[in-house]
Amino acid sequence: MEIDPGDLLLFARIVECGSFSLAAQRVQLPKSTVSRRISLLEAHLGERLLQRTTRKLVLTEFGASLLEHARRVADETEQAGALAQHRQGAPSGLLRISMPADFANVAMGAMMTRFMHQYPAIALELDLSPRRVDLVAENFDLAIRMGNLPDDASLAARRVTLSKIALYASPLYTSLRGLPEHPDDLFKHDLLSLPPRVNGLIRWKLLRGKTEWERELPARLLANSPELLVRMATTGVGIAASTELIAREHVQTGTLVRVLPEWSFPVVTGWAVFPGRRLMPAKTRVFLDMLQAAFDESGQGGV
Repeated sequence: MEIDPGDLLLFARIVECGSFSLAAQRVQLPKSTVSRRISLLEAHLGERLLQRTTRKLVLTEFGASLLEHARRVADETEQAGALAQHRQGAPSGLLRISMPADFANVAMGAMMTRFMHQYPAIALELDLSPRRVDLVAENFDLAIRMGNLPDDASLAARRVTLSKIALYASPLYTSLRGLPEHPDDLFKHDLLSLPPRVNGLIRWKLLRGKTEWERELPARLLANSPELLVRMATTGVGIAASTELIAREHVQTGTLVRVLPEWSFPVVTGWAVFPGRRLMPAKTRVFLDMLQAAFDESGQGGV
């Protein structure tokens, strides 16, 4: 029995994307064409591959057995395309990247400018929303993610930056409320923090050499934007936890001062995450190499 490899590729894409509509967008075919080809494939094989409900697609037992073969076809197709792109004279194409908005605004401006000048044949599409995109299903080439990464066999990661986090407040705030001399004094202050709040409290962990201090504290303001927390701290409303990179300019201009300077939070790792089952396209490789070099030069790079 001969099977069209293109139909297996479509089947793999539908499972990756979770819907016929998203898969059709991914392969740039009408949804009706994708649906018809899968129906013909099922008729040719004599068994259903997918159970279609109004909410989701469910693999049949036979579909699950066939999926690994379909994925190999998809991987080989992607690797052939990536290999062809590697052989081109200059990297080109659309590069889709997801990253935190604060990271893009504070850390990426100069590097992105250099990249766009150096690689004019590459177009960039940035998703700066706080959601964690599905790189494979949504066809992203790269994502910048901070902190610990979940296990995901479909993704690979490279450490690109190490973020040092400390406490900052404005001179106005410290003149009115004083400076804490020990982390225990933070209970007396208004704190500006990233989420989450658990049982009404935030949990901060501070380090001084080998000494570790960890407590649950009340927070005056929670926001999922370190840049906003810093801006609020400059107005005198509280003590903010922020990366040194975001706070640096305000410290240099005197609108913020370091609080508890001998103490800091555990270092947070920034990762470049990309689909691990694909041969990396040239457009992704040159961006990742320039990103790594930029952070190495600034002293913020990972090892």
